[in-house]
Amino acid sequence: MDLFRFFFAIILITAFVMSGAFRRRARRTGAIPRSREGGAMLAMRLVFALPFFLAMAAYIINPRWMDWSALALPEAARWAGVAIGLAVLPVLYWVLRSIGRNISETVLTKSDHALVTHGPYRWVRHPLYTAATIAFLALGLIAANAFILALAALIFVGVALWIVPKEETELEAKFGRAYEDYRMRTGAFLPRLVVTGKPPAARAGPSLPA
Repeated sequence: MDLFRFFFAIILITAFVMSGAFRRRARRTGAIPRSREGGAMLAMRLVFALPFFLAMAAYIINPRWMDWSALALPEAARWAGVAIGLAVLPVLYWVLRSIGRNISETVLTKSDHALVTHGPYRWVRHPLYTAATIAFLALGLIAANAFILALAALIFVGVALWIVPKEETELEAKFGRAYEDYRMRTGAFLPRLVVTGKPPAARAGPSLPA
């Protein structure tokens, strides 16, 4: 196994193990069946996520299977991908630990869902999507693969234009003015440079779904 493929596998597997561990823990306090999201959401996940993860698995098993979409990237760009991918892992852990039992695998909110404003959620409403996108783009650089990079970008666009608005509608319905205030002082994926409105009083508790 060459070094790039080795680091690709390490970053991807570590991210999945961390995410899986926190999601299993969250399911113990209640889980929402994906069927409640409706057929359109399930279809979107299958159309984009399934080919994406199959492509990454194919690269780990046999990189030649992905030669059809290989990019002629300089080694420096691929090593930059390694550095970015490794650096985002502790950020991903921080996000998952902050969201805790509130992590959801759907756009819906749990009955005991609570609004989190600590950790990265103090500045960003959906840091899990940010961390995941950075990790996926880094993996695309490491693999020097156009298909992986393109799907990572398309998935982020789908998340930003479709999934996040649905999630935020659910969150606003559940938390009302508290969520409106929170949204005014935070950015969706990156910290807001200019805060609008008056920040609400500090709240303790877990977080929004990512």
